[in-house]
Amino acid sequence: MSRAAEQLFLSQPSISLQIQALERELETVLFERRGPTIHLTSQGAALLEIASPLLEGVDHLSEAFAARLGELNTGEINIAAGESTLLYLLPEYVKKFATTYPKVRIKLHNVTGRAGLAMLRADEADFAVGSMIEVPNDISYLPIHEFETVLIAPKGHPLAKKSAKNLTLADISPYSLILPPRQLYTWRMVEMVFNQHKLPYNVTLEAGGWEVIKKYVELGLGISVVTDICLTGRENIVRISLPAYFPTRSYGIVMRQKTYLSAPAQTFIDMVASGFSTTKNA
Repeated sequence: MSRAAEQLFLSQPSISLQIQALERELETVLFERRGPTIHLTSQGAALLEIASPLLEGVDHLSEAFAARLGELNTGEINIAAGESTLLYLLPEYVKKFATTYPKVRIKLHNVTGRAGLAMLRADEADFAVGSMIEVPNDISYLPIHEFETVLIAPKGHPLAKKSAKNLTLADISPYSLILPPRQLYTWRMVEMVFNQHKLPYNVTLEAGGWEVIKKYVELGLGISVVTDICLTGRENIVRISLPAYFPTRSYGIVMRQKTYLSAPAQTFIDMVASGFSTTKNA
């Protein structure tokens, strides 16, 4: 209570009177005293959840007004994303946004999906961009694009002559696999698919980052299963689609439920979503 009074330049009795007036208007109890401290009741917590985005909107009113006029001259965006998203999905849009709104600072945080969710919940990121399989109740996920899951192999590899139609899991099973770390989605997906078909698989090299994996595939140290978001067409490898075994994988915008987005953050999201919509319909 004393901290609120200091921030609002009011006395504690004035704060107490305003809270009491609000409780009378809403016909509920918002705070309860536990010893020397006070705590939100469940009703108070519910009101805070409703009011927080509204208050954030008021705090960023001038920013939102400037965005409506097409004039973003200040602000900052914090984006959480994994390495593949930062390398292959976002560069075009980061460049476009930075060119259009040079006075808005962009902070890119290279994190895992789990760390990105933690940043969202701690209000350390405006939003995240990435792939989600299971969406928590407090998170919203807006898919913007889908990518195929493909096998990559070095040129000259016995599987390189296979096509998507005649390549089977049994063909892949005997060969050495290069995969991302075990805790990431790709490894778990490969494990699940091979187990479903009761086939063994052999991971001989574990490497972090698609660029590292592609390099070691090029060197002939193994084959890999990747999302084709990471393929530029400049690699010296063979790419074979695996639609019969592995699903397409969506990438999208990840946010907290009922969160307020600053004008720069909303503008960036709109730019990305519009760009992929245009690409999809082209």
